[in-house]
Amino acid sequence: MANLVPQVWFDRLRKSAPLGTLVLLVLIVGAVQPSFLEPETLLQLIGDTAVLFVLASGVAFSIMLGGIDLSIQSMASLASVIVALTVARLGYGAFALAIVVGAFAGFLSGLAHVTLRIPSFIATLAMGGVLYSAALVLSHERSIMLGVDQRDYQTWITGSLFGVPDVIVIALFVLIFVHVLQKHTRFGRYSAAIGAGEPAAYASGVKVDQQKVLAYVLSAALAALAGVVLAGRLASGSPTLAAELLLPAIAAVVVGGTAITGGVGSIWRTLVGALIISVVRIGMTFLGVDIFAQNIVFGAVLIAAVAVTIDRSKIPIVK
Repeated sequence: MANLVPQVWFDRLRKSAPLGTLVLLVLIVGAVQPSFLEPETLLQLIGDTAVLFVLASGVAFSIMLGGIDLSIQSMASLASVIVALTVARLGYGAFALAIVVGAFAGFLSGLAHVTLRIPSFIATLAMGGVLYSAALVLSHERSIMLGVDQRDYQTWITGSLFGVPDVIVIALFVLIFVHVLQKHTRFGRYSAAIGAGEPAAYASGVKVDQQKVLAYVLSAALAALAGVVLAGRLASGSPTLAAELLLPAIAAVVVGGTAITGGVGSIWRTLVGALIISVVRIGMTFLGVDIFAQNIVFGAVLIAAVAVTIDRSKIPIVK
């Protein structure tokens, strides 16, 4: 009993740590730069976090399963290229096409993972290389700017609703959709069960392979949506548009409290993690840290978060 009480308190502390960290970081940055706490600045922070959150919310499902999706940044970049190349002919259909391509790429990754029994990081890393090469070929290795006559198609991304930027509204819809999917569907419950113990899920009759494929379809489709939003905000598509977002997206999931070994996590934790990453990024900008050196900090944060959240009982031998 004596050992149980400290463990209960430790679990509670671990669950509340991400939110506490977010509040502390906001106060620290606000103390260094008081203008950071102004409503307009905080609204801009949330808007800048929206793309990262959409990207992270998809990969969160693969991590919940105990896997990983390393193709998300390539998928987002390819989606931006697809939009830039086809919006003149397809209009709003260009955005839908990009998301469909994303879902299909996720299906192929998941299929390779479950049928060929390839580790998820290998399957998705290979798919990321394919998608990156496709983006290079389609774009002829250059950025593609949207024409002035095509800017009207961007208004659902660049506009605002009652003073709230549309990009935040899009992220809010993703939050609601993923929350419902995670908490109120079999897919969400089975994902947690597989991550907690795949053999037990098999024994319970869960179609594990099917759930895994669906998770990678969702991850890639949301990555494509993130690329669509990036293309709309920046009025361009590029094979490297999301190249710097892979590490922050995975860090957002893990920093939010989702265990890298699977079974534990939620979309709300991912939201908190994404906000933490954004606040850290802004803090480093205020301190004058070079943008290309910021991934050093994200890497260190990721290692620390994994060390805290990992379930070592699932990996008695670390390889």
